[in-house]
Amino acid sequence: MGEGGVVKAVSAEPMTGFDATLRDRMAGIESALLAAVESDNPVLNEASRHIIQAGGKRFRPLLVVLGSQFGKPYDSGSEIERRVAVGAVVVELTHVASLYHDDVMDDATVRRGSPSANARWGNLLAILVGDYLFARATDLVTDLGLDIVRTYSAMFNRLVRGQIAETVGPAEGVDPREHYLQVLADKTAALISTSARVGAMIGGADPATQDLLADFGEQYGVVFQLSDDIIDITSDETGKTPGTDLREGVDTLPILLARRSTDPADARLLELLAGSGPTRRSTRHSVCCASTRRSSRRVPMSRPVRKRPGGSSTRYRTARPNRRWPISAIRS
Repeated sequence: MGEGGVVKAVSAEPMTGFDATLRDRMAGIESALLAAVESDNPVLNEASRHIIQAGGKRFRPLLVVLGSQFGKPYDSGSEIERRVAVGAVVVELTHVASLYHDDVMDDATVRRGSPSANARWGNLLAILVGDYLFARATDLVTDLGLDIVRTYSAMFNRLVRGQIAETVGPAEGVDPREHYLQVLADKTAALISTSARVGAMIGGADPATQDLLADFGEQYGVVFQLSDDIIDITSDETGKTPGTDLREGVDTLPILLARRSTDPADARLLELLAGSGPTRRSTRHSVCCASTRRSSRRVPMSRPVRKRPGGSSTRYRTARPNRRWPISAIRS
């Protein structure tokens, strides 16, 4: 796997039997992930593998594998191991597909240290490749049974609602931090929560354990995205375009806290935020639509096209899908 990948991290120290098993299973999942997007169309084949081959932590597939360990023991080559691999591929394909769409909406030019798909092939093809990966994930998940299909569908519902909520911003009278935390829960934590739950379901864990793992994934997913939002404005070494949220008018926690500052030293920062905030959000729809229209003109498929960046849950649902994150969860 690539830099920061799970297999490399596990193999960096002397391995126990479990470490070796985990490494082998993650290596098998990596191969299955590439096989799942194979196509007889050379352009689709290359574009759909683009982000996958750029590497990544494979954190969501890892959670599927780890979640399966809370059920019945299973051997290498068993039917349970096969199903665990399918579940892992499903959640990673869903995650990768969302990255294709995110990069179009954000007009990003870099993803995982490489040119983003939209920068290389244009917005239209990037959107279609994201759709293709979602379709492949949906096809594969049907092999796992109705219970997991329902769990996956509930998660997908939350993912889309979270993206819409982030795009349109908080409604009048809604606390911006509460809105922001709910976006994090739906857009990011839902898939991480589902990854842990699906692994537990495939492994045969009891419902209480499934709920516990899903709640862990929900909490971890929010913290994961909080960290990512901070890194977005504090680091240039993220492997993707830095400052994207700030430019696109998405008020993440650092921005929300800065807006509340009364420190005179922050006056210039507050002036810049006040001057750009409404404009950034009000133009996001038109920028996204315009850039998509620009790239929808027919282009030769023989070469890349570079564009300038312009109470507890039920068995069938992800953990607390309608959960409202309390404002006390994040203190200023």
